[in-house]
Amino acid sequence: MAVIKTIDLVGVSTESWRDAAHKALNEATTTLRGVEGFDVLDTSAVVRDNEIAEYHTHVRVRFRLDR
Repeated sequence: MAVIKTIDLVGVSTESWRDAAHKALNEATTTLRGVEGFDVLDTSAVVRDNEIAEYHTHVRVRFRLDR
């Protein structure tokens, strides 16, 4: 019987929301085994001096538990 667990992460990038999502996934795969996918839940940005300073991508990562 398989069990899939999820964790939420927010990736941060100065380049793009896509890059922020990649950073979140890269961080997840450094400590988790069996990552099967993720869903983008939300995107947002931090504005400084009338320009986007940081892109934030909120993702929910799915991974299979090993017993």
